[in-house]
Amino acid sequence: MKAKIAIVTLVGLTACNLAWAQQPAADKPAPAPAATPAAPGKIPLIEFREVLLTTAIDNLARQAGINYILDPKVGFGQPDERGQVRSQPNITIRWENLTAEQALNALIGTYGLQLVTDNKTGISRVTVKDPAAAEPLTTKVVQLKFASPSNMVASVMTVLGDKRSKVIADVRTSQLVVSATEKEQEAVEKLVERLDTQTKQVLIEAKIMETTLNPKTQKGVNWSGTLAKQTLEVGNNAVGTTPSFPGTTGTPPTPSIPGGNLSVIPRVIYDTARGAQLGTFLNADGVSAALSFLNSSGKTKVVSEPRMVTLDNQKATIDVGLLFPIVNVSAGTANTAGGSQISYSNLTVNLDVTPRIAANNYVELKVQQSVLRLGNQVASQVGGVNNLVNSFLSRKLDTTVLIPSGNTLVMGGLIQDENRSDTTKVPLLGDIPGIGLLFRHDSKELVRANLTIFVTPTIVQDGDFQPVKTDYLKQTGAEELTEGWNSWDSGKPLDWSKFSSGGTKD
Repeated sequence: MKAKIAIVTLVGLTACNLAWAQQPAADKPAPAPAATPAAPGKIPLIEFREVLLTTAIDNLARQAGINYILDPKVGFGQPDERGQVRSQPNITIRWENLTAEQALNALIGTYGLQLVTDNKTGISRVTVKDPAAAEPLTTKVVQLKFASPSNMVASVMTVLGDKRSKVIADVRTSQLVVSATEKEQEAVEKLVERLDTQTKQVLIEAKIMETTLNPKTQKGVNWSGTLAKQTLEVGNNAVGTTPSFPGTTGTPPTPSIPGGNLSVIPRVIYDTARGAQLGTFLNADGVSAALSFLNSSGKTKVVSEPRMVTLDNQKATIDVGLLFPIVNVSAGTANTAGGSQISYSNLTVNLDVTPRIAANNYVELKVQQSVLRLGNQVASQVGGVNNLVNSFLSRKLDTTVLIPSGNTLVMGGLIQDENRSDTTKVPLLGDIPGIGLLFRHDSKELVRANLTIFVTPTIVQDGDFQPVKTDYLKQTGAEELTEGWNSWDSGKPLDWSKFSSGGTKD
């Protein structure tokens, strides 16, 4: 019986197919089931039944357009070194949706053969595969769609087991150049297909509320101006050590009031060298008292609502505020002159967020939030010079939370209360019921600062994007920038060339 060969292609029957179709009906097997439609370049059905190996190789090479020669080392039908004739095997295969080249490589690889191509002549040689020889390397270029080539290199290296294999990232074209064995190339393709997917995005909405309450009250009479500044002098030349006043030589002046002078009360200063001396008692501010009966209240509310969109696992930062100038003064020396420099401090609301989309539509957020405000001025003495320097109020939050997409979470808050109370009184007199109110001064102040932070993460869906048409790229730049401004509103001189004797030009 003749050998049976069947190769069904997309374009029809080949010469081998025709020979098989002319066999007697008794020799024909039952028709094979129809093959599924093949991808472009693939043969829907390849079938050989009891065909010599070299015949199948010849048919597949012709289908693949490969010029080949059979290496004499294969030795089919020839005696080997032991004098034994190596018979050629008959093969039976049935493959679907493969290219002719894929089928050829699979066939000869099964029988310990390989196809070696001469790049200069383009002729391939079917020869015996050396079992000890390393598998040849092939080079392929893998185009990435979404992933960064630099990030993919480490992942691809995990499936390259051969020490000769390597991968190079081309950042400019977003491609990977992979040099590896055929099996490793298949593993690389599967890995890239799984990892090179579109990265999701997350919308971060935050609300930062700062509330400050500052009620104050002052009531009573403060005698500090009279009773807190008197001096007592005992010792040699006590009168001579009396502080001098402008226009005087050690004698306190008589304080004046509208309409006349205020008589001062004499006082005795004891001088150990000259005995008792006559002086004045009111040598400070005279009779001075401050009457207070006042309530005040202050309230401040600052709401910051930053919004931003970022890729999954990518840090997003927003920083809004004021650059506050700080003057740094340096004192001069004997050889150098003093000077000043200006530096700036960020009085800002800062928010750093790194989202990670978790399972079940949850979003893990790593949040770093800080608020820097200007505080009270602080007295400082440098080089004998009194200075007022600024202080700053800083509040920071660093945490990681898990929030369902589209939900709001109060991430944290800070309530700070500062109570201040002050009482000034004249001893004994300030303790008398009723009348003591004239000799006592009370003040109270409350400073309450409240900081609350709300965060809402939302996973961006494809339907959230809105297409917008624009003609910006088609603009020539010759459009009049002062469109809508007439000669009455514009300082530009009128172009009289636009006017003609019969009217304006079009």
